[in-house]
Amino acid sequence: MKDPKNRSQIHRLITELAWLSLLATCTKLLLVPAYRSTDFEVHRHWLALTHTLPLAQWYSDETSPWTLDYPPFFAHFEHLISLVAHLVDPTIAHLHKGLNFSSPSFILFHRLTVIASDPVLYYGIYRLTRYVRFKRRFLTWALVVGSPGLVIVDHVHFQYNGFLLGVLLVSLAALEEGRDLCGGFVFAVLLSFKHLFAVAAPVYFVYLFRHYCHGGLVKGFGRLVVMGTLVVFRRMFPFGRGLCHAYWAPNFWVFYIILDKILAFLLAKLGFNIQAPTASFTGGLVGDSSPFAVLPRVTPLITFTMVLLAIFPCLIKAWKDPQPRMITRWVAYAYSCGFTFGWHVHEKASLHFVIPLAIVAVHSMEDARHYFYLSIGKFHPELGFIMHT
Repeated sequence: MKDPKNRSQIHRLITELAWLSLLATCTKLLLVPAYRSTDFEVHRHWLALTHTLPLAQWYSDETSPWTLDYPPFFAHFEHLISLVAHLVDPTIAHLHKGLNFSSPSFILFHRLTVIASDPVLYYGIYRLTRYVRFKRRFLTWALVVGSPGLVIVDHVHFQYNGFLLGVLLVSLAALEEGRDLCGGFVFAVLLSFKHLFAVAAPVYFVYLFRHYCHGGLVKGFGRLVVMGTLVVFRRMFPFGRGLCHAYWAPNFWVFYIILDKILAFLLAKLGFNIQAPTASFTGGLVGDSSPFAVLPRVTPLITFTMVLLAIFPCLIKAWKDPQPRMITRWVAYAYSCGFTFGWHVHEKASLHFVIPLAIVAVHSMEDARHYFYLSIGKFHPELGFIMHT
Protein backbone atom coordinates (compact mmCIF):
# COMPACT_ATOMS: atom_id res chain seq x y z
CA MET A 1 0.00 0.00 0.00
CA LYS A 2 1.23 3.46 -0.83
CA ASP A 3 1.50 6.13 1.85
CA PRO A 4 -1.76 8.21 1.77
CA LYS A 5 0.34 11.39 1.99
CA ASN A 6 2.42 10.41 -1.05
CA ARG A 7 -0.72 9.40 -2.91
CA SER A 8 -2.23 12.81 -2.16
CA GLN A 9 0.91 14.59 -3.40
CA ILE A 10 0.92 12.59 -6.65
CA HIS A 11 -2.77 13.39 -7.16
CA ARG A 12 -2.04 17.09 -6.63
CA LEU A 13 0.85 16.99 -9.10
CA ILE A 14 -1.27 15.34 -11.77
CA THR A 15 -4.13 17.79 -11.19
CA GLU A 16 -1.82 20.81 -11.54
CA LEU A 17 -0.30 19.49 -14.75
CA ALA A 18 -3.73 18.51 -16.09
CA TRP A 19 -5.04 22.08 -15.75
CA LEU A 20 -2.02 23.53 -17.53
CA SER A 21 -2.25 20.88 -20.23
CA LEU A 22 -5.96 21.58 -20.73
CA LEU A 23 -5.28 25.29 -21.15
CA ALA A 24 -2.49 24.55 -23.65
CA THR A 25 -4.74 22.14 -25.56
CA CYS A 26 -7.49 24.75 -25.90
CA THR A 27 -4.91 27.16 -27.33
CA LYS A 28 -3.69 24.54 -29.79
CA LEU A 29 -7.24 23.82 -30.97
CA LEU A 30 -7.58 27.49 -31.89
CA LEU A 31 -4.56 27.03 -34.20
CA VAL A 32 -6.14 24.22 -36.26
CA PRO A 33 -6.94 26.53 -39.23
CA ALA A 34 -3.60 28.35 -38.95
CA TYR A 35 -0.81 28.45 -41.55
CA ARG A 36 0.63 25.05 -42.54
CA SER A 37 4.16 24.46 -43.82
CA THR A 38 5.26 21.88 -46.38
CA ASP A 39 5.82 19.50 -43.45
CA PHE A 40 2.05 19.07 -43.32
CA GLU A 41 2.18 17.42 -46.76
CA VAL A 42 5.43 15.62 -45.89
CA HIS A 43 3.80 13.82 -42.98
CA ARG A 44 0.64 13.13 -45.00
CA HIS A 45 2.81 11.51 -47.67
CA TRP A 46 4.52 9.39 -45.03
CA LEU A 47 1.10 8.26 -43.80
CA ALA A 48 0.18 7.23 -47.34
CA LEU A 49 3.56 5.63 -48.00
CA THR A 50 3.52 3.44 -44.89
CA HIS A 51 -0.14 2.56 -45.44
CA THR A 52 0.15 1.69 -49.14
CA LEU A 53 3.58 0.14 -49.62
CA PRO A 54 5.09 -2.96 -48.01
CA LEU A 55 7.67 -2.42 -45.29
CA ALA A 56 10.56 -3.32 -47.63
CA GLN A 57 9.79 -0.30 -49.85
CA TRP A 58 9.33 2.39 -47.20
CA TYR A 59 12.92 3.63 -47.46
CA SER A 60 13.40 3.12 -51.19
CA ASP A 61 10.24 4.74 -52.58
CA GLU A 62 10.84 7.98 -54.52
CA THR A 63 7.35 8.79 -55.84
CA SER A 64 7.63 12.10 -53.97
CA PRO A 65 10.54 14.42 -53.14
CA TRP A 66 9.48 13.98 -49.50
CA THR A 67 11.21 10.64 -49.02
CA LEU A 68 10.94 8.94 -45.64
CA ASP A 69 14.10 9.95 -43.76
CA TYR A 70 13.14 9.27 -40.14
CA PRO A 71 14.14 6.00 -38.40
CA PRO A 72 11.88 2.91 -38.31
CA PHE A 73 10.10 3.63 -35.01
CA PHE A 74 8.78 6.91 -36.40
CA ALA A 75 7.80 5.16 -39.64
CA HIS A 76 5.72 2.69 -37.64
CA PHE A 77 4.27 5.61 -35.67
CA GLU A 78 3.14 7.12 -38.98
CA HIS A 79 1.75 3.74 -40.03
CA LEU A 80 -0.40 3.55 -36.90
CA ILE A 81 -1.78 7.02 -37.61
CA SER A 82 -2.47 5.99 -41.20
CA LEU A 83 -4.77 3.20 -40.02
CA VAL A 84 -7.03 5.78 -38.39
CA ALA A 85 -6.56 8.29 -41.22
CA HIS A 86 -7.88 5.73 -43.70
CA LEU A 87 -11.10 5.54 -41.68
CA VAL A 88 -11.44 9.33 -41.63
CA ASP A 89 -10.97 9.60 -45.40
CA PRO A 90 -9.35 6.94 -47.63
CA THR A 91 -7.85 9.68 -49.83
CA ILE A 92 -5.53 10.71 -46.99
CA ALA A 93 -3.72 7.38 -47.08
CA HIS A 94 -3.65 7.06 -50.88
CA LEU A 95 -0.12 7.38 -52.23
CA HIS A 96 -1.11 9.18 -55.46
CA LYS A 97 -4.65 10.56 -55.04
CA GLY A 98 -3.74 12.08 -51.69
CA LEU A 99 -1.08 14.42 -53.11
CA ASN A 100 -1.51 17.87 -51.47
CA PHE A 101 -4.85 16.74 -50.06
CA SER A 102 -6.20 19.29 -47.57
CA SER A 103 -9.87 18.74 -46.77
CA PRO A 104 -11.17 20.33 -43.52
CA SER A 105 -11.64 16.89 -41.95
CA PHE A 106 -8.06 15.89 -42.74
CA ILE A 107 -6.62 19.17 -41.45
CA LEU A 108 -8.48 18.71 -38.17
CA PHE A 109 -7.44 15.06 -37.92
CA HIS A 110 -3.79 15.76 -38.67
CA ARG A 111 -3.63 18.58 -36.13
CA LEU A 112 -5.28 16.36 -33.52
CA THR A 113 -2.60 13.68 -33.98
CA VAL A 114 0.01 16.16 -32.74
CA ILE A 115 -2.17 17.22 -29.81
CA ALA A 116 -2.85 13.57 -28.96
CA SER A 117 0.90 12.84 -28.79
CA ASP A 118 1.61 15.68 -26.33
CA PRO A 119 0.81 13.65 -23.17
CA VAL A 120 4.22 12.01 -23.63
CA LEU A 121 5.76 15.47 -23.10
CA TYR A 122 3.54 16.06 -20.05
CA TYR A 123 4.61 12.74 -18.56
CA GLY A 124 8.27 13.62 -19.09
CA ILE A 125 7.80 16.96 -17.31
CA TYR A 126 6.00 15.24 -14.45
CA ARG A 127 8.79 12.69 -14.03
CA LEU A 128 11.52 15.34 -13.99
CA THR A 129 9.79 17.75 -11.58
CA ARG A 130 7.80 15.63 -9.15
CA TYR A 131 10.31 16.24 -6.33
CA VAL A 132 10.66 19.99 -7.00
CA ARG A 133 8.95 22.56 -4.77
CA PHE A 134 5.52 23.77 -5.89
CA LYS A 135 6.40 27.26 -7.18
CA ARG A 136 9.42 26.03 -9.14
CA ARG A 137 7.51 23.04 -10.43
CA PHE A 138 4.58 25.14 -11.64
CA LEU A 139 6.93 27.61 -13.35
CA THR A 140 8.79 24.78 -15.08
CA TRP A 141 5.56 23.28 -16.35
CA ALA A 142 4.42 26.67 -17.61
CA LEU A 143 7.74 27.21 -19.44
CA VAL A 144 7.58 23.84 -21.20
CA VAL A 145 3.86 23.32 -21.80
CA GLY A 146 3.41 26.94 -22.89
CA SER A 147 6.67 27.24 -24.83
CA PRO A 148 5.92 29.61 -27.75
CA GLY A 149 8.58 27.97 -29.90
CA LEU A 150 7.17 24.50 -29.34
CA VAL A 151 3.61 25.67 -30.02
CA ILE A 152 4.66 27.39 -33.26
CA VAL A 153 6.78 24.52 -34.57
CA ASP A 154 4.35 21.72 -33.67
CA HIS A 155 0.92 23.29 -33.96
CA VAL A 156 1.45 25.87 -36.70
CA HIS A 157 4.43 24.72 -38.76
CA PHE A 158 3.50 21.06 -38.03
CA GLN A 159 5.85 18.61 -36.34
CA TYR A 160 5.83 16.08 -33.50
CA ASN A 161 8.63 17.62 -31.42
CA GLY A 162 6.63 17.65 -28.18
CA PHE A 163 6.21 13.88 -28.37
CA LEU A 164 9.92 13.32 -29.09
CA LEU A 165 11.09 15.78 -26.43
CA GLY A 166 8.83 13.99 -23.97
CA VAL A 167 10.74 10.76 -24.65
CA LEU A 168 14.00 12.67 -24.04
CA LEU A 169 12.71 14.04 -20.72
CA VAL A 170 11.66 10.55 -19.60
CA SER A 171 15.19 9.34 -20.35
CA LEU A 172 16.74 12.22 -18.39
CA ALA A 173 14.36 11.62 -15.48
CA ALA A 174 15.43 7.98 -15.30
CA LEU A 175 19.10 9.01 -15.23
CA GLU A 176 18.49 11.60 -12.51
CA GLU A 177 16.73 8.91 -10.47
CA GLY A 178 19.78 6.65 -10.82
CA ARG A 179 18.02 4.22 -13.18
CA ASP A 180 20.83 4.25 -15.74
CA LEU A 181 19.80 1.19 -17.74
CA CYS A 182 16.26 2.50 -18.17
CA GLY A 183 17.54 5.96 -19.13
CA GLY A 184 19.91 4.52 -21.72
CA PHE A 185 17.22 2.27 -23.16
CA VAL A 186 14.71 5.13 -23.51
CA PHE A 187 17.38 7.24 -25.22
CA ALA A 188 17.98 4.38 -27.67
CA VAL A 189 14.24 4.31 -28.35
CA LEU A 190 14.37 8.07 -28.96
CA LEU A 191 17.16 7.61 -31.52
CA SER A 192 15.01 5.03 -33.27
CA PHE A 193 12.31 7.68 -33.57
CA LYS A 194 14.58 10.53 -34.63
CA HIS A 195 18.30 10.06 -35.23
CA LEU A 196 19.14 13.78 -34.94
CA PHE A 197 18.95 13.45 -31.15
CA ALA A 198 22.19 11.45 -31.43
CA VAL A 199 24.16 14.68 -30.86
CA ALA A 200 23.90 13.92 -27.14
CA ALA A 201 25.06 10.31 -27.59
CA PRO A 202 28.69 11.09 -26.56
CA VAL A 203 27.42 12.58 -23.29
CA TYR A 204 25.23 9.55 -22.66
CA PHE A 205 28.10 7.20 -23.48
CA VAL A 206 30.61 8.87 -21.14
CA TYR A 207 28.10 9.35 -18.34
CA LEU A 208 26.78 5.79 -18.47
CA PHE A 209 30.27 4.31 -18.76
CA ARG A 210 31.44 6.19 -15.68
CA HIS A 211 28.25 6.08 -13.61
CA TYR A 212 26.70 2.72 -14.50
CA CYS A 213 29.70 0.74 -15.76
CA HIS A 214 31.78 1.22 -12.63
CA GLY A 215 34.05 -1.35 -11.02
CA GLY A 216 37.16 -1.19 -13.19
CA LEU A 217 37.76 -0.96 -16.91
CA VAL A 218 37.32 -4.66 -17.76
CA LYS A 219 34.24 -5.16 -15.62
CA GLY A 220 32.85 -1.81 -16.72
CA PHE A 221 33.34 -2.65 -20.38
CA GLY A 222 31.53 -5.94 -19.85
CA ARG A 223 28.55 -4.15 -18.36
CA LEU A 224 28.65 -1.66 -21.23
CA VAL A 225 28.44 -4.51 -23.75
CA VAL A 226 25.39 -5.89 -21.93
CA MET A 227 23.70 -2.50 -21.98
CA GLY A 228 24.79 -1.94 -25.58
CA THR A 229 22.53 -4.76 -26.75
CA LEU A 230 19.61 -2.45 -25.94
CA VAL A 231 20.84 0.36 -28.17
CA VAL A 232 19.91 0.74 -31.85
CA PHE A 233 21.49 3.38 -34.07
CA ARG A 234 19.71 3.48 -37.43
CA ARG A 235 19.04 5.45 -40.52
CA MET A 236 21.06 7.84 -42.66
CA PHE A 237 21.82 11.51 -42.04
CA PRO A 238 20.90 14.10 -44.74
CA PHE A 239 24.43 14.77 -45.98
CA GLY A 240 23.21 15.50 -49.52
CA ARG A 241 20.99 18.37 -48.45
CA GLY A 242 23.62 21.01 -47.93
CA LEU A 243 25.20 22.72 -44.96
CA CYS A 244 22.13 24.78 -44.02
CA HIS A 245 18.45 23.89 -43.85
CA ALA A 246 15.71 25.70 -45.78
CA TYR A 247 14.57 27.08 -42.41
CA TRP A 248 18.14 27.77 -41.41
CA ALA A 249 19.39 27.84 -37.86
CA PRO A 250 21.07 31.10 -36.79
CA ASN A 251 24.35 29.35 -36.05
CA PHE A 252 28.07 29.57 -36.82
CA TRP A 253 27.69 28.53 -40.46
CA VAL A 254 25.44 31.48 -41.24
CA PHE A 255 28.38 33.80 -40.58
CA TYR A 256 30.62 31.55 -42.67
CA ILE A 257 28.19 31.75 -45.62
CA ILE A 258 27.79 35.51 -45.24
CA LEU A 259 31.57 35.94 -45.22
CA ASP A 260 31.82 33.83 -48.39
CA LYS A 261 29.23 35.97 -50.15
CA ILE A 262 30.92 39.22 -49.05
CA LEU A 263 34.31 37.99 -50.27
CA ALA A 264 32.79 36.84 -53.57
CA PHE A 265 31.20 40.27 -54.07
CA LEU A 266 34.38 42.20 -53.22
CA LEU A 267 36.66 40.00 -55.33
CA ALA A 268 34.27 40.24 -58.30
CA LYS A 269 34.37 44.03 -57.98
CA LEU A 270 38.17 43.88 -57.99
CA GLY A 271 38.12 42.00 -61.30
CA PHE A 272 38.58 38.42 -60.13
CA ASN A 273 36.65 35.73 -61.97
CA ILE A 274 34.38 34.37 -59.25
CA GLN A 275 31.96 31.58 -60.16
CA ALA A 276 28.60 32.28 -58.53
CA PRO A 277 26.98 29.18 -56.95
CA THR A 278 24.13 27.76 -59.05
CA ALA A 279 22.21 26.17 -56.17
CA SER A 280 20.90 27.47 -52.89
CA PHE A 281 22.64 26.94 -49.57
CA THR A 282 19.20 26.32 -48.08
CA GLY A 283 17.27 24.34 -50.67
CA GLY A 284 16.31 21.59 -48.26
CA LEU A 285 16.10 18.75 -50.81
CA VAL A 286 18.64 15.99 -51.35
CA GLY A 287 21.14 17.08 -53.99
CA ASP A 288 20.09 20.72 -53.79
CA SER A 289 23.12 22.25 -52.11
CA SER A 290 25.59 24.91 -53.06
CA PRO A 291 29.39 25.04 -53.13
CA PHE A 292 31.17 28.06 -51.71
CA ALA A 293 32.46 30.73 -54.07
CA VAL A 294 35.64 31.63 -52.14
CA LEU A 295 35.96 29.86 -48.80
CA PRO A 296 36.81 26.14 -48.48
CA ARG A 297 33.90 23.74 -48.76
CA VAL A 298 32.51 22.53 -45.46
CA THR A 299 31.94 18.76 -45.27
CA PRO A 300 29.88 16.70 -42.82
CA LEU A 301 33.14 15.41 -41.32
CA ILE A 302 34.24 18.97 -40.53
CA THR A 303 30.95 19.81 -38.83
CA PHE A 304 31.04 16.53 -36.90
CA THR A 305 34.57 17.27 -35.69
CA MET A 306 33.63 20.79 -34.59
CA VAL A 307 30.57 19.53 -32.71
CA LEU A 308 32.68 16.90 -30.96
CA LEU A 309 35.36 19.44 -30.02
CA ALA A 310 32.71 21.78 -28.65
CA ILE A 311 31.19 18.98 -26.55
CA PHE A 312 34.60 17.80 -25.29
CA PRO A 313 34.74 19.99 -22.11
CA CYS A 314 31.37 18.59 -21.10
CA LEU A 315 32.59 15.04 -21.70
CA ILE A 316 35.56 15.66 -19.42
CA LYS A 317 33.24 16.81 -16.62
CA ALA A 318 30.97 13.82 -17.12
CA TRP A 319 34.00 11.51 -16.98
CA LYS A 320 35.50 13.05 -13.85
CA ASP A 321 32.31 13.45 -11.83
CA PRO A 322 29.21 11.75 -13.32
CA GLN A 323 26.51 13.36 -11.18
CA PRO A 324 22.87 12.46 -11.98
CA ARG A 325 21.69 15.99 -11.14
CA MET A 326 23.96 17.42 -13.87
CA ILE A 327 22.92 15.15 -16.75
CA THR A 328 20.09 17.41 -17.96
CA ARG A 329 22.49 20.38 -18.18
CA TRP A 330 25.11 18.34 -20.01
CA VAL A 331 22.62 17.01 -22.54
CA ALA A 332 21.25 20.52 -23.14
CA TYR A 333 24.81 21.76 -23.67
CA ALA A 334 25.50 18.97 -26.17
CA TYR A 335 22.41 19.89 -28.19
CA SER A 336 23.42 23.55 -28.17
CA CYS A 337 26.79 22.52 -29.66
CA GLY A 338 25.02 20.49 -32.33
CA PHE A 339 22.80 23.47 -33.11
CA THR A 340 25.78 25.82 -33.39
CA PHE A 341 28.14 23.69 -35.48
CA GLY A 342 25.99 20.87 -36.92
CA TRP A 343 25.26 19.95 -40.54
CA HIS A 344 21.93 20.92 -42.12
CA VAL A 345 20.44 22.22 -38.86
CA HIS A 346 16.80 23.29 -38.81
CA GLU A 347 15.94 26.21 -36.54
CA LYS A 348 13.54 23.96 -34.61
CA ALA A 349 16.57 22.00 -33.35
CA SER A 350 16.94 24.78 -30.78
CA LEU A 351 14.05 23.13 -28.92
CA HIS A 352 16.37 20.21 -28.17
CA PHE A 353 18.29 22.36 -25.68
CA VAL A 354 15.75 25.06 -24.78
CA ILE A 355 13.17 22.61 -23.40
CA PRO A 356 15.69 20.76 -21.14
CA LEU A 357 17.05 24.13 -20.03
CA ALA A 358 13.53 25.13 -18.96
CA ILE A 359 13.71 22.27 -16.45
CA VAL A 360 16.82 23.71 -14.77
CA ALA A 361 15.98 27.40 -15.29
CA VAL A 362 14.14 27.58 -11.96
CA HIS A 363 17.14 26.46 -9.89
CA SER A 364 19.02 29.77 -9.82
CA MET A 365 19.09 33.26 -11.31
CA GLU A 366 22.09 32.29 -13.43
CA ASP A 367 20.20 29.33 -14.89
CA ALA A 368 17.19 31.56 -15.53
CA ARG A 369 19.40 34.11 -17.29
CA HIS A 370 20.91 31.47 -19.58
CA TYR A 371 17.47 30.11 -20.41
CA PHE A 372 16.11 33.59 -21.12
CA TYR A 373 18.90 34.54 -23.53
CA LEU A 374 18.86 31.22 -25.38
CA SER A 375 15.07 30.96 -25.59
CA ILE A 376 14.70 34.51 -26.91
CA GLY A 377 17.55 33.99 -29.40
CA LYS A 378 16.12 30.76 -30.78
CA PHE A 379 12.53 32.02 -30.82
CA HIS A 380 13.31 35.10 -32.92
CA PRO A 381 13.77 33.33 -36.30
CA GLU A 382 10.67 31.18 -35.74
CA LEU A 383 8.56 34.25 -35.02
CA GLY A 384 10.03 35.98 -38.06
CA PHE A 385 9.15 32.98 -40.21
CA ILE A 386 5.52 33.06 -39.04
CA MET A 387 5.23 36.83 -39.53
CA HIS A 388 6.69 36.51 -43.03
CA THR A 389 4.20 33.85 -44.07
